[in-house]
Amino acid sequence: MSMAPRTDTQSPAPHVADSHDLIRVHGARENNLKDVSIEIPKRRLTVFTGVSGSGKSSLVFDTIAAESQRLINETYSAFVQGFMPTLARPEVDVLDGLTTVITVDQQRLGADPRSTVGTATDANAMLRILFSRLGKPHIGSPKAFSFNVASISGAGAVTMERGGQTVKERRSFSITGGMCPRCEGRGSVSDLDLTQLYDESKSLSEGAITVPGYTGGGWNSRLYSESGFFDPDKPIRKFTKKELHDFLHREPTRMKIAGINMTYEGLIPRIQRSMLAKDREGMQPHIREFVDRAVTFTICPECDGTRLNEGARSSKIKRISIADACAMQISDLAEWVRGLDEPSVAPLLTALQQTLDSFVEIGLGYLSLDRPAGTLSGGEAQRVKMIRHLGSSLTDVTYVFDEPTIGLHPHDIQRMNDLLLRLRDKGNTVLVVEHKPETIAIADHVVDLGPGAGTAGGTVCFEGTVEGLRTGGTITGRHFDDRAAVKETVRKPTGTLEIRGARTHNLQGVDVDIPLGVLAVVTGVAGSGKSSLVHGSIPAGEGVVSVDQAAIRGSRRSNPATYTGLLDPIRKAFAKVNGVKPALFSANSEGACPTCNGAGVIYTDLAMMAGVATTCEECEGKRFQASVLDYHLGGRDISEVLAMSVTEAEEFFGAGEAATPAAHRILTRLADVGLGYLTLGQPLTTLSGGERQRLKLATHMAEKGGVYVLDEPTAGLHLADVEQLLGLLDRLVDAGKSVIVVEHHQAVMAHADWIIDLGPGAGHDGGRLVFEGTPADLVASRSTLTGEHLATYVGT
Repeated sequence: MSMAPRTDTQSPAPHVADSHDLIRVHGARENNLKDVSIEIPKRRLTVFTGVSGSGKSSLVFDTIAAESQRLINETYSAFVQGFMPTLARPEVDVLDGLTTVITVDQQRLGADPRSTVGTATDANAMLRILFSRLGKPHIGSPKAFSFNVASISGAGAVTMERGGQTVKERRSFSITGGMCPRCEGRGSVSDLDLTQLYDESKSLSEGAITVPGYTGGGWNSRLYSESGFFDPDKPIRKFTKKELHDFLHREPTRMKIAGINMTYEGLIPRIQRSMLAKDREGMQPHIREFVDRAVTFTICPECDGTRLNEGARSSKIKRISIADACAMQISDLAEWVRGLDEPSVAPLLTALQQTLDSFVEIGLGYLSLDRPAGTLSGGEAQRVKMIRHLGSSLTDVTYVFDEPTIGLHPHDIQRMNDLLLRLRDKGNTVLVVEHKPETIAIADHVVDLGPGAGTAGGTVCFEGTVEGLRTGGTITGRHFDDRAAVKETVRKPTGTLEIRGARTHNLQGVDVDIPLGVLAVVTGVAGSGKSSLVHGSIPAGEGVVSVDQAAIRGSRRSNPATYTGLLDPIRKAFAKVNGVKPALFSANSEGACPTCNGAGVIYTDLAMMAGVATTCEECEGKRFQASVLDYHLGGRDISEVLAMSVTEAEEFFGAGEAATPAAHRILTRLADVGLGYLTLGQPLTTLSGGERQRLKLATHMAEKGGVYVLDEPTAGLHLADVEQLLGLLDRLVDAGKSVIVVEHHQAVMAHADWIIDLGPGAGHDGGRLVFEGTPADLVASRSTLTGEHLATYVGT
């Protein structure tokens, strides 16, 4: 082989294309960012740290990721952009060196009852094709195995213009779907408990109907007793079949009662229409209590909870139906698919195998494909979204992760770290917002934002290596090597909460006594059955306050003052001092500025272009009518009060002319959970995940209860904030409450009075009690995965 002669001995100059190895951000001002300018290395793992609310998500998601997405959207035609979400350009002077961004955030997967792990990851779509090709007997296309497609058929004449003539043709069609006709693909049916609707031993004239609003001789009860369909003096248990049908199920019938035209309808359809069709949250308390009591959700008797009709369940491959396959633990299903050797569907089997193996690799092998998506925790939902990216051949992409270690046991965090490093090593830029020191430690580059939260944050405190962070003197650096010590003395329980034979989800007949009057922590690897034990076995009755991971709902009109109920006592205080109606002091009611309807800004929709929001000129963004701002309390008007921080407001409503005990109590709780820096009128849509979690905790602390059940309260919290949370938990226990926490954070475990450890693995390898005792005993025995990691953490 001949080679061309080299004329120069110098190495060639680097190509100009290789010089773009940084993402440059200059003058970022989104939310609380204060002219942030940084340079992020490409094809490296960069971790963004800082206290909750310091501006991490504003920089990574609302600036870098949002601009990349906007620029990609602009490459499509205006017609296509009309169907896409419209994004405004972020508040930033220069963004240079961006690549395509793939965002993997903590947004929960849809909680629609028809959304499952399988439908959310395309695994179900591949299984449906597999069964439509190999299933015996053959019953139809992939639609025949979908619980979202109903079987329908129809026939009729269609009229069309052809060659200047009107032609009629007969057409018929049929679609074979897999939806169970009884539960419509939901897997469960709602029934009314008849014993809660009436007392069958009484007659109608004796007040047999016990539904709220149907008692006491009102029109609702007269409609039944004077209908003439049955004897009002006969006990309901003695009704004939026809009388009972007319009483409970009769279709609407026009009739006259006491000379007034009325519509008679069976009791069950009438209640379903008048009560059950309404939003539960909007019901009056006594109606809501009745509905909770009377409506029972049971597994559909026709499909046995599989959501599929008989035809879909009858077609099998190697004696396994698609319902059986979806009910299997994914790790078992992967083995079953590996055993199928069918050359005719080889590409399909390969793709399905990769998807299922990704589940196992990412630590979700304990799930099943028929698990409802709404029941996944935040961490599980985020890892389900990661699955489609694991086997991707894309390189030079920017992956953005929002706290990927949420909901992960220390044992699982190592596996997550390996995945992040693998994505980086394929030539991708990986940006991670994270609080856990185990993940910060693997970073090539660290950006620490702060120094505080809210208005006290938004600046870059440190940029460099992990070693530099340790000695950098920032809050994150100072707390990076914090290690909580195991308690030497623990509190004595005041009683026990007995759980016997717990079998929710994967629990295998767990018997455990949870001590009361102390801080009890339930731990174990992800999928070991912690939430199943706590939420499935502790009765959510009187005295139990449960704070789960569900996201708080709120629009841009919602703020901490409206969400916590703080605005009510404030409005009443303003109204009392000024002798006017409380409604005047609501920007969503009578006091709203008429020009912007109390929004403070005017939104102009520009179709496929980003909408424009301009500050309302009438109220100057204050949201209230000018006349409302003439009323004062303690020298401040309502807009000035809503602009206060929680700390300022706590002082303002604590003493003096503006003293309002009801408002002060709520503000004290907000300060207790570390939200003293939030302004009362800040829209909920601008709060970070950690701030929302603590806002929810502050609201639930107002509820009267002796037992608090908290599900991962450290989610989204900085190392420094965890200390404050532990102080809050201690105060709750010292006030005579019992606190039960589902948690993975070693600092919370070390601080516990009692630990209940579930395992040893996940899914059907878990669900057993592997340890109960004090943290010191767990560290000394090192008998479980949790014990080993806790011992390493406390340095014994």
